[in-house]
Amino acid sequence: MKFGFYKYQGTGNDFIIVDNRKLKIKLSIKQIAHLCQRHFGIGADGLILLQNKKGFDFEMVYYNSDGKESTFCGNGSRCIVAFAKKLGIIKKSETTFLATDGIHTAKINGDVISMKMNDVKNIEVGKNFYLLNTGSPHYVKFAGGVKNADIISEGKSIRYSDRFKKEGVNVNLAEKNGKGIYVRTYERGVEGETLSCGTGVTATALASSIHGVSTSKNHSKILTPGGELTVRFHRGNHNTFTDIWLEGPAKFAFKGEIEL
Repeated sequence: MKFGFYKYQGTGNDFIIVDNRKLKIKLSIKQIAHLCQRHFGIGADGLILLQNKKGFDFEMVYYNSDGKESTFCGNGSRCIVAFAKKLGIIKKSETTFLATDGIHTAKINGDVISMKMNDVKNIEVGKNFYLLNTGSPHYVKFAGGVKNADIISEGKSIRYSDRFKKEGVNVNLAEKNGKGIYVRTYERGVEGETLSCGTGVTATALASSIHGVSTSKNHSKILTPGGELTVRFHRGNHNTFTDIWLEGPAKFAFKGEIEL
């Protein structure tokens, strides 16, 4: 089977995107994992299929680099919006599409994509962590020396703990610096660190508001190893958040063909 693909990245979080509107591309878990493998495949943090969906501009189907279909991906969704715009599917500066966690709206301003995230109403505040779902489950811990932390070791210890080992959880280590909140993320499904994670950035921004270190009352600037993102939100009573927007660049890298 031979098919074309596109590579996009959002602050270093990179994705293989396939135009599957004709529904001719059928990939197994093993094939997706191979395509995402950086030494023997194309290389990516995940793979996304763009498909037709009645009533929407398109449907986003997302797979982690382990080949398994996963929950919502914030940076991946911004990248697929940029791709749909490139294909001419999106005619205006706004779009509505369907993802695994429901309906999303996005705004387009050049290569800056603002993604409307779902409301967050249940946040567990632990002794030294925040647990919340921003389309994917995230564990956020504020600590010192995050840039030099062993994110792999600490991420694995939490992700594979008795509480989380069955379903998995993404682990974010964060700290405030002079320009915003710096965060590094260990992603389940990738089972390693990614340069950026959109749902993790969103989770960190909301947790930073509760933690009292947000860069503003209604938004937070988040710095990742791959670049800078902004999360805008409205914080309500009892640590509920609405009108959440994830904003940052989504850029085309290259396109090609591959045979499996």
